[in-house]
Amino acid sequence: MTENSQEPAEAPLIPVRMLNEYVYCPRLAYMEWVQGEWADSADTVAGSWAHRRVDKPGRSKNSGKDKEGGKQEEINTRSVSLGSAGLGLTAKIDLLEESGTEAVPVDYKKGKRPHVSKGAWDPERVQLCAQGLLLQEHGFSCKEGILYFAGSRERVRVEFDEELTYLTKQSIRELKAFSETEGPPPPLRESPKCPKCSLAAICLPDETRQLSGQDTKPRPILPRCEEALPLHVQEPGARIKKKGGVLEIWLDEEKLTEARIQEISHLALYGPVHITAPVIHEMMRCGIGISYHSFGGWFMGYTTGVAHKNVELRTSQYKKSFDDNTCLSLARNLVAAKIANCRTLLRRNWREENADPAPLAELAFQKNQTNQAKNLQVLLGMEGTAASRYFRAFSGMLNPEVNSDIAYDFTTRNRRPPKDPVNALLGFAYALLTREWTTTLTVVGFDPYRGFYHQPRFGRPALALDMMEPFRPLVSDSIVITAVNNGEISRKDFSVTKFGCSLSKEGRKRFIEIYERRMAQEITHPIFGYRISYRRLFEVQARLLGRFLFEEIPEYPCFLTR
Repeated sequence: MTENSQEPAEAPLIPVRMLNEYVYCPRLAYMEWVQGEWADSADTVAGSWAHRRVDKPGRSKNSGKDKEGGKQEEINTRSVSLGSAGLGLTAKIDLLEESGTEAVPVDYKKGKRPHVSKGAWDPERVQLCAQGLLLQEHGFSCKEGILYFAGSRERVRVEFDEELTYLTKQSIRELKAFSETEGPPPPLRESPKCPKCSLAAICLPDETRQLSGQDTKPRPILPRCEEALPLHVQEPGARIKKKGGVLEIWLDEEKLTEARIQEISHLALYGPVHITAPVIHEMMRCGIGISYHSFGGWFMGYTTGVAHKNVELRTSQYKKSFDDNTCLSLARNLVAAKIANCRTLLRRNWREENADPAPLAELAFQKNQTNQAKNLQVLLGMEGTAASRYFRAFSGMLNPEVNSDIAYDFTTRNRRPPKDPVNALLGFAYALLTREWTTTLTVVGFDPYRGFYHQPRFGRPALALDMMEPFRPLVSDSIVITAVNNGEISRKDFSVTKFGCSLSKEGRKRFIEIYERRMAQEITHPIFGYRISYRRLFEVQARLLGRFLFEEIPEYPCFLTR
């Protein structure tokens, strides 16, 4: 072997539970094993509870009799870890019952025993048989195993006959081969397994099939727990501490408030807020992101735990981001969707006395022109022209009868620094939206700094800026209109100096409440037809982008409001 030659990397051992997933659904196994996807559901939590005792290593001895009637010691061992390079498998056996050289693996299942001819479904039988093969590799005589169903408290014996052994070994070979392929296998077709699958909201089987041209009506995705909400801390000098499962917010010697960690989905810090290392560690352990903003609300950075394991998704993202055709195609769709949603917002919110068909016609023309953009530079010019026309008409959506001093101040879009209250609100709203998309993309597994339309310079989250384009009018602009027209934000909530206009602390607090209200609002998805909140919608759109990059769907479906 020469100096520069390298030995082939040793393939990682496959957990036997992945055989269970593979026989159940190859796509599920691929996403969990290769892409590192995982999500808890009621079933997975119940399964963990059923395993709570056998997951604790331990050993006990009992006196028994052998086949000839003599005394023989039986040993029961909990949580036994085994591995075999020959089989390419690793396993943690829930309970191992040993008697001499004979061993019987016991696998715990949360539900009730299914009334089927073989005593159990194939995924569970294959998983148990694989444990038996591992025991045989380690010198034990293992001819059968036991499935214990906690729901009905029944033990089902599974014989490792020739048919089951062949199915298990065949499944091992197939799983090894397909785990080396690029991209997940296609989703199951209208399978009853999908709605209860913990990865249904990640896999998006019905949505993928519909967008790829198949005649499929998407079933509503399982809703996530919406009890957890973002926690925003903006008190200058505040200190965040951890006490048990609770975050406490202190200012000097006074405790301002507290929040249970399990009820927090995100922690946003504004200005000079201090946070202790135990809090950061706990947030990482729980998968809760921490974002940092300037005192004025500009998004500055984000802290999370280790990067998502789905490196395959980021590899595809990087490859496609260097393909000019893919970048231009995505950018055209995003800009067209943004212009269309801006036009819809104008049409919905213009007061009758301000109604003028000219801006609507011009925006419709600009939207149609995006398909003719030959490169990103031309598209940027088209977007700029449409944005200029849109913001010239923006004041027509503001009600001067409620907030005349704010409504009449706005004439055009300006920033860095904003010169009037409406521009200050718009800037803050866009900062909140950038943070939302940055965290969502990070959770899904993307690199938020490598985009397709916006170029990755100055350390800006280019992909987050790409994805938020269609949602600027629907979320950010919409909440600004709501805040002004409902009188929830008034002139006294702003500080105007020669350096610009900014929101006060109380103004920011109320505006954040309006923003969170909007993110929790449920809407009907125009393509799939089910109800979904904006916060949940962002994740769905991010995952659909992944489906597009893996070439499972022909194009990325931008969100267009009706």
